Amino acid sequence: MTIAPDKPTTEETPVPEGHVKLTIDGEEVIAPKGELLIRTAERLGTVIPRFCDHPLLDPAGACRQCLVEVEMGGRPMPKPQASCTMTVADGMVVKTQLTSPVADKAQQGVMELLLINHPLDCPICDKGGECPLQNQALAHGRTDSRFVDTKRTFPKPLPISTQVLLDRERCVLCQRCTRFSAQIAGDPFIELLERGAHQQIGTAETADVLDLASRTTSGQPFQSYFSGNVIQICPVGALTSAAYRFRSRPFDLVSSPSVCEHCSSGCAERTDFRRGKVQRKLAGDDPEVNEEWLCDKGRFGFRYLQAGDRIRRPLVRNEAGELEEASWTDALRVASAGLLKAREGNGAGVLTGGRLTVEDAYAYSKFARVALRTNDIDFRARAHSDEELAVLTSLGVASAEVNGVTFADLEKARTVLCVAFEPEDEAPIVFLRLRKAARKNSTRVVHLGQWTTSSVRKTFGELLACVPGGEAAAVEGIAQHAPDLEEALGGEGAVVLVGERAAEIPGLFSALRALADRTGVRLAWIPRRAGDRGALATGCVPTLLPGGRPVTDDAARAEVEKHWGASIPAEPGRDTTGILQAASGGQLDALVVGGVDPNDLPDPDLARRALDNAGFVVSLELRASEVTERADVVLPVAPSAEKAGSYLNWEGRRREFAITLEGTGSLPDGRVLDTLAVEMDADLFTQTPAAAAGDFAKLGQAVPNRGHVATPAQSAPVPGAGQAVLATWRQLIDNGSLQDDEPHLKGTQRTPVARLSATTAEGLGGTVRVSNERGSITLPIEVADLPDGVVWLPGNSDGSAVRPALAAGHGALVQISGGDQ
Repeated sequence: MTIAPDKPTTEETPVPEGHVKLTIDGEEVIAPKGELLIRTAERLGTVIPRFCDHPLLDPAGACRQCLVEVEMGGRPMPKPQASCTMTVADGMVVKTQLTSPVADKAQQGVMELLLINHPLDCPICDKGGECPLQNQALAHGRTDSRFVDTKRTFPKPLPISTQVLLDRERCVLCQRCTRFSAQIAGDPFIELLERGAHQQIGTAETADVLDLASRTTSGQPFQSYFSGNVIQICPVGALTSAAYRFRSRPFDLVSSPSVCEHCSSGCAERTDFRRGKVQRKLAGDDPEVNEEWLCDKGRFGFRYLQAGDRIRRPLVRNEAGELEEASWTDALRVASAGLLKAREGNGAGVLTGGRLTVEDAYAYSKFARVALRTNDIDFRARAHSDEELAVLTSLGVASAEVNGVTFADLEKARTVLCVAFEPEDEAPIVFLRLRKAARKNSTRVVHLGQWTTSSVRKTFGELLACVPGGEAAAVEGIAQHAPDLEEALGGEGAVVLVGERAAEIPGLFSALRALADRTGVRLAWIPRRAGDRGALATGCVPTLLPGGRPVTDDAARAEVEKHWGASIPAEPGRDTTGILQAASGGQLDALVVGGVDPNDLPDPDLARRALDNAGFVVSLELRASEVTERADVVLPVAPSAEKAGSYLNWEGRRREFAITLEGTGSLPDGRVLDTLAVEMDADLFTQTPAAAAGDFAKLGQAVPNRGHVATPAQSAPVPGAGQAVLATWRQLIDNGSLQDDEPHLKGTQRTPVARLSATTAEGLGGTVRVSNERGSITLPIEVADLPDGVVWLPGNSDGSAVRPALAAGHGALVQISGGDQ
C-alpha cells in the first residue's frame, strides 16, 4: 500500500503498519519502509534529475546527480545526499532542487563536472534528441562553462560486439550497463576498467586491445542475448547500435507500439520507422510481461521485412513449369480451381507455421473446414505427438484465455521445475523472470536436462541430469529419488515449465500430468514460436475446433456448424506427419501451406517429397522458400509490421497490435484466405483482423475435458559402441529465416560446438563427427557435464542443421567418431 495524497496530511493521519511519514518540499507523505527517496518524490510528481538510477536495477549512487538536502531528527545532514540510495525514514525532511538552493547548486555542480570532458557532438550523436543528458543539462545545468582546457578524447567507436559500439568519451560512468549485465542478464562481461580520471567501461577484449595495465575484467568476451538493452538504458550516447548508427535522427522517426513476433512471450515493443522502413525496435514498458527488456532477437531481428526475396505479387506456374507474376484475380482463380478439384477428389491438407496471428490462424482453421471440408490441418511445423495434444487439451491450453501460470507467478513462485525447456534459448524473457525470482526472492529453480547450461548457471539452478529420451522416467522417479523436490512441488505457488521439445519424448506429458495430479503443481506449456498458442486455440489441429472443442463431440461440432453455417467432418484429421505422408503417397491431391520451412519438420525429405508429389500446392508466404519453389500458386502475405492482429502468448494473454507500416499493399493471411474462399463459393468473414477476431469471439471457449489416456514412459536409449544419444535444441540466435539480412545480430551467434562428457570425448581429438544413415555433422568438441554416451548439438546453427542433416531429434541414437578420422 502506498499513499500519495493530493494535499498535505495532518498529524491525525494514521500511518499504516510498515510505512513511515516524512516531508518532501514541505508536503507530508506516507511511504512504505525501504522505499527510495527518489521514488517517493516521483509519486508526488517531483522529478529529481538522475543518470545512474533505474527502477529495475539495484541502487549505485554513481553519478551523484540526484543530490537533495536531508534533515533527520531536526538536524540537517552536513552534505547533500544521493536520493537514489537513501531510503525513507520516519520524520525525515527532504528538500529537492525545487525548494533548496543547496540541492540546486549541488546538482548544477555535478552537471558541470559531467560535462567537463563530454564532447559537444550532439548533432551527430545517435542519442541526440532523446538524450537525458541534453534534457537535464538544459533543466539543471549552468548556462556558462568555466572549463577552457582541451577535452579528453579517445579513438572511437570501439566495438564491444558486432552489435554494440562504445564512444568512451561520452560515458558518464553511471554503471547502468555494468549493473544490467551483472544483475539482470547474468552476463558480467562489460565492466569498469581503470580508476580515477582514467576510469572507463569495457570488456576483456577492449582491455586487451587498449593494453590497459590495470584492467580488472572477468576475462570473458561480451556475449549476451540481451546486449541491446544496454544501448536503450544508456543515458548518453556512449553505447550505440551498430545496425542503427547514423541511420536516422529520433525526431525523424515515426513510432508505433507493437508486439514481438519471435517467441511466445509476446513482448511489448516500440517500432520506429522512417519512409516506410523500420529503422529500429525498442523495448516497450509492460510490467506484466517483459518489464522494460527485450532479447536481441526481438530487438534486432527485423531486416527480413526489407529482404530482397520478399514476394510482392502473386505467382502462378505457367505451362512451361515456371513461376511468373500474375494478377490477384488470375492467381485466386487458378488456386480456387485447383483446390476445388482436390476437394472433390482425395482432398487437401493445410499446414501452417508458427508465425500466424490469432486472427490469421482462425482463418486457416475455418478455411480448412468450410472451404476444403477437411480436418486435415496442423500448425505444428516441428516434432509433435498425439500425447502432447491430448494433455494440452486436458489442461485447458487450447482455451484462448489467461489461465494457470503468468509471468508474475514465476516471480513469486517458491519452486520452478523446467522440463525439456531451455529458457534462455527458447523464451528469453521467461529466463529473465526466473533469474529475477531466484536472485530477488530465492526461488528454487530446478532444470531437468542434460548439462549445466547458461540457463542453469544464471538462475542459480539445480540440474537433474538425465539421458535424452529419459525425461519421462526421470519425472516419474522424482518421488523416489528427489523427495525434497516432490515436497517442494506440492508447496503453494510451485510451477512446472515444459517446452515444445517434450513432444519428442513419449510419456513425458503424461508423466507431468500425473505429477500435477499428485502434487497440485501448476503446469505451463511454453512453445518456442509466437503463433503456437493462438493456433492451438483457434483449432489449427486435426482433433480440435476453435475454442478447444473436440471434433468428435457432436454437440460441440454442432455449435460451430451453426455459427459457421457449414457442416464439418466428424472424423479427426491427419497431423502434420500424416498429411505429409498422405501427400507423398498420392492420398491427398492438394496442400495449402502457410509459412512452413521443410527444414523445421521432423523429416525434411518427407516434406519435400510431399510437396513434389502433391497434385496442387498453394503457398501463402512472405519470401521465397523451398515451398514456393514447388508451389503452383504463391500468394504473398503481410508480415506482422504490415498488418494488425494479436498473438496469444504462453500465458494465454492476448497481445494486440496495430499496423505499423501502412500503404504497403500487402494483405494478411486472413484476407487472402477469405477472398480465396469466396472464389470457392464459401464465406469466412475474415476480411479484416477485427472481423476475424469478432467471429472467433462469438464462438466463446469450450470447457476442457480434464480426462486423458496416459502414455507410458519409455526407457532412455542405450548407446552401443561408437554410439551416443543425441540431445539438441535451437539456440536463440541461429539461422532462422526471420533473422536473415542482419549481420550484426549474426555476429553474436554462439559458436557452434558439440558438447560431450570428458569420458565420451576421450580419444576423439578436437572435433567429433555425428552421423547416421541420413548424413553427418562435424563440429569442434567442448567438454561439459553431460551424462556419458550423450552428445549435444545446436539445432540450426552454422554447420549444425540437425533436421536437414540427420532427420533426427532429441533422444535419437547417432554414431560418433573423431572428426579427422
